[in-house]
Amino acid sequence: MYFCTTMKLHPLHTDIQKPERFTYPFCYEPHPLCQLAAKEVQAYIASHAEIKEDADKGKMFGVLVVDTSEGVSFLAAYSGLLAGRNDWDYFVPPVYDAQQPDGYFKTKEREISQTSAIKHQTSKQMSQDLQLWLFHQYQLLNARGETKDLVDIWQDYYDRPKLRKKFPLPPGGTGDCCAPKLLQYAYQQHLRPVCMAEFWWGQSTKEELRQHLNYYPACRGKCKPILTWMLQGLDVDVNPETLGFPHLEVKTIYEDDALLVVDKPSGMLSIPGRVEEYSVETIMRQRYPDSYIAHRLDMWTSGLLIVAKSLEVYRSLQEQFIKHQVRKRYVAKLEQMSNEKLEMRNENEEMKKWKRGTISLPLRPDPMNRPRQVVDLEHGKRAVTDYEFISPDIIALYPQTGRTHQLRIHCAHPEGLGSPIKGDELYGTKADRLYLHAEQIWFRHPVTGEDMHLISPAPFL
Repeated sequence: MYFCTTMKLHPLHTDIQKPERFTYPFCYEPHPLCQLAAKEVQAYIASHAEIKEDADKGKMFGVLVVDTSEGVSFLAAYSGLLAGRNDWDYFVPPVYDAQQPDGYFKTKEREISQTSAIKHQTSKQMSQDLQLWLFHQYQLLNARGETKDLVDIWQDYYDRPKLRKKFPLPPGGTGDCCAPKLLQYAYQQHLRPVCMAEFWWGQSTKEELRQHLNYYPACRGKCKPILTWMLQGLDVDVNPETLGFPHLEVKTIYEDDALLVVDKPSGMLSIPGRVEEYSVETIMRQRYPDSYIAHRLDMWTSGLLIVAKSLEVYRSLQEQFIKHQVRKRYVAKLEQMSNEKLEMRNENEEMKKWKRGTISLPLRPDPMNRPRQVVDLEHGKRAVTDYEFISPDIIALYPQTGRTHQLRIHCAHPEGLGSPIKGDELYGTKADRLYLHAEQIWFRHPVTGEDMHLISPAPFL
């Protein structure tokens, strides 16, 4: 299919300098050229009623700045379909167009739909065969001009037997995100990619807890294998996550012969990670070789952690955690609430509801976009948080359960407080830090039986 390049290519009239290397797509700060291009796309969305109406429901858009013979320009894309279409003149086309009414894919879909009414098993096999056929149609380029289809890309990426068994084929929709569309079109038109960014437009969806106009990295689940292939031949920024983090100090709040309670700074791991060894556990084991971290905090959450000096003490503390005998109080500073939420809180009838309450939203990992978690009422694990407002934007949080990102999602989700914690780059807006602090902890001393209550005031209050 032929697409007019000039309709897809949008000039950028600016003297902003180009970056030295292309964007690392899974962790980045948007380059000023991308921010400029994104503003133009956002203005276009806002001025086209049909596009805006669909985008307002929640949609990821992307921009790719490219070098041309006439200067710097940009391409724009959206994930999936936009208002049921994938042929908007302003945006690049899909890698493969499966939406043609008389095309092979749609024809076979109709045939399968008719078969399903007769024999379920036959229909299921036909659907799987059609999906596999579709994946083979995605012939993806890289910067060296080489081509590989989606199935080969996927299986080359997951080449170890255990991973191949876990990820035998791509999930549905793979190849239809912004980044593959943008790069494919640029390579086809012999345009040199300069930098790239993706932003969210509209409200959060049940699957996507996102903030309007925030920038987000490419999804790891569907796009990591594809982009690993498509970026070959480009000079790409180093993954910032492999560069390590500052070696911060850990303050001791309490210590005796059996245990310590320390104050972990924001930006430090509780235990060693995949690419970063330095952690609270690392430091503690240098001092006390037999020590164990009794529980964990997210890397960007600061506050109190219990460290057992022996395996016996660790097991005793673990028993208290399992029996929910350990209590914790966190404090958080929230982003500014929407006018609708503020009005609700200011109404006398609702004041009691908003002063304190309980949020119960079950959570599970998002396998296609780790480390993000999602609310899943059917398959999620129980996650319950009590809360109490201290001021309009400061809140105390008392988790009854300890799910990953529980407090962050319960604050950000529309069915929770509807206001992300300040600095939450996954579910809100990035700032100088995540404004979440484990302020107080109550537990029973494993040796003396004494009731312990430790406090560490939040550094941002």
